[in-house]
Amino acid sequence: MSKEYVSKTNGAYRLMGTRVSLDSVVYAWHNGLSPESIVDEFPVLTLEQVHGALAFYLAHQDEIDEYLRLSEAEYEVLRQKHIEQLRATKPQLYEKLMAHKQRRAEPAINLKSD
Repeated sequence: MSKEYVSKTNGAYRLMGTRVSLDSVVYAWHNGLSPESIVDEFPVLTLEQVHGALAFYLAHQDEIDEYLRLSEAEYEVLRQKHIEQLRATKPQLYEKLMAHKQRRAEPAINLKSD
């Protein structure tokens, strides 16, 4: 008898009985977390659920990878749309945010002399 660990509801894959997305578990695993570490990151999950989710992912890898790719593309479109809306409606806030982003991207200057 096989047990179900993942369901697709409203176009999103979730671990059964939780609000945790399959995306979260797969990304954590791709970023090098072990199943035990994923449980630590998502205390609502059991080790069995994480292994079940990863088994589901591996059994449907092409389908899930395509779903993740489309989700990332959709997110980027929405992010760009939001940035353009912010630029048009609140240009001062937009400029502040861009300046902050630029400062964070610049490497820190080491003033310590040897």
